[in-house]
Amino acid sequence: MKQFVVIGLGRFGSSVAKTLYKLGYDVLGIDSSEEIVQSMADSITHAVQADATDENTMKALGIRNFDVGIVSIGNDIQSSILVTLILKELGLKYVVAKANNELHGKVLYKIGADRVVFPERDMGIRVAHNLVSSNILDYIELSPDFSIVEIEALPEWYNKTLRNLDMRVRYGLNVMAIKRSDDIIVAPGADDTILEKDILVVVGKNKDIEKIEKSI
Repeated sequence: MKQFVVIGLGRFGSSVAKTLYKLGYDVLGIDSSEEIVQSMADSITHAVQADATDENTMKALGIRNFDVGIVSIGNDIQSSILVTLILKELGLKYVVAKANNELHGKVLYKIGADRVVFPERDMGIRVAHNLVSSNILDYIELSPDFSIVEIEALPEWYNKTLRNLDMRVRYGLNVMAIKRSDDIIVAPGADDTILEKDILVVVGKNKDIEKIEKSI
């Protein structure tokens, strides 16, 4: 199972961390604020108060054992860059870093960030789901219980009709639309066939969406 470390537990970082934890993953959250760490203690696997810009501290926390690092430090661009660098030097295979602007983003890519996100464009919840499953292309939370997601068609769905797939019974999901190249089939019928590279826009309960994410 993938292990995630989230550094910086502000609005964006805490949103990513909580979502990953709800999806059943091990999440270590690090923040310099004791107050924030205490508020997150019951929402993720471990929450630790630490200075993430100190390489020895990060080594002591066993950061090199994590699969994915998410750097979501607030407005301190220098710390954000330094922590991203430390994570890459410690050997993390995949580092996602939050950028405040395009220039900050360019620097983060230059020093080795594998993905840069802009919170104004990428909600924390959406990023978390995308990290867990590359087939989940977009995620819009309608309420605490329901969401709309875009899912890239799985190979076992190819050339099957929606009737054959019976997604409502099998997955608890309703197909609202099928995106195919530049076309969108809105409210597809039971006899519409899923083709390779199709993207399905589905709506369903979050717990059912999580099941399909784990099966992908």
